[in-house]
Amino acid sequence: MGSGGVSRRRFVGAVAGGAAAAALAGCQDPPPPPPPVRGTATPGPSREATPGPRALYLGTYTSAEGGGEGIGVASYDVRTGRVTGSGTISGVGDPSFLAVHPDGRTLYTVNEREDGAVTAVRLADRKVLGSRSTGGSAPCHLSVHPSGRWLFSANYGTGSVAVHPVAASGALGERTDLVTHSSPAPGPGRRGPHAHQVITSPDGGHVLAVDLGTDTVYTYRLDETGGTLREVSRARTRPGAGPRHLTFHPGGRYAYLANEADNTVAVCAYDPGSGRVTVGEARSTGTGPGTSYPAQIVVTANGRYAFLANRGHNSLSRYAVEADGARLGLLGTVPVGGDFPRQIALSPDGGLLFAANQRSGDVTVFHVDEDKGELRRAGAPFASPVAVCALPL
Repeated sequence: MGSGGVSRRRFVGAVAGGAAAAALAGCQDPPPPPPPVRGTATPGPSREATPGPRALYLGTYTSAEGGGEGIGVASYDVRTGRVTGSGTISGVGDPSFLAVHPDGRTLYTVNEREDGAVTAVRLADRKVLGSRSTGGSAPCHLSVHPSGRWLFSANYGTGSVAVHPVAASGALGERTDLVTHSSPAPGPGRRGPHAHQVITSPDGGHVLAVDLGTDTVYTYRLDETGGTLREVSRARTRPGAGPRHLTFHPGGRYAYLANEADNTVAVCAYDPGSGRVTVGEARSTGTGPGTSYPAQIVVTANGRYAFLANRGHNSLSRYAVEADGARLGLLGTVPVGGDFPRQIALSPDGGLLFAANQRSGDVTVFHVDEDKGELRRAGAPFASPVAVCALPL
């Protein structure tokens, strides 16, 4: 998932090969514990560090050279940050992005292929509960509605957002909606829409989709009876920015938009009443000239600091969050300790940051000082084939 000269990764199946890669340039970034017991791996609202190991799940591309064989299973020590591998959930193809149900019992993944799908896995026994078509190609992101009743996924290749119902068992039902970003026209250098992320706003009132191809953040209202989306507003970035990933400040009135093509992070205002997003000033990543392909930004739970992954620069930008979320002040960058950090995530207690490094095939872990906004490496990287997602529970 990249752009601006970033070639698309190979699909498996009928469109494998260079022609498909060129046609969908952007989604692939450039080449060069024991099974958890039900209830113990719940993300939940608590931020207290529970003694002992916690579950960590790892996404990969199974169709890529040197890729994994499914969803990686590991555990991490909340105090030391040490990661220990414990197996693989096999039978899941190209599980490039992961999310967990609010009750902590079911894991969901996209199957990032030309014939896109989403898959549910019961964590108690690692049983694959089945897959459903997303109705588009190359789904690269998914999230669960706070109610736990709906799953959203973003189809990068076809620029669309899908909705699936979630049963009480955690299994997925047939798709209830598919919204394609048919307008505005694609931005400079883009051949079409490229939905890169879909999330629910902190107030629960809206669903937001970030589209890299149209340089737009779309806001929808969800019909929680029928599982359909109705667009209520859209926000444009500057042309060619290539918005990739949006993260909200804990206060819920501001969000930060990582723009992978123009090397910036934009501060956005959010109106919970209307769902309107207003894209504000773009901030530097501190990575110097050239494109560093910003990937993902996370915010500490106290709302005081933010961290951004820069794939080309192999670094993490550190920001002080100012004016109750309305401004970002760049503090500097920290080497990520790996190659091409595709995705980052904070542990539920906020004490650790995990970076999935795609090219070096490993995960680096940092201790997070939430009072000072500092990052300190927690030992050697953990080897994980074509690491593109790390989900700590």
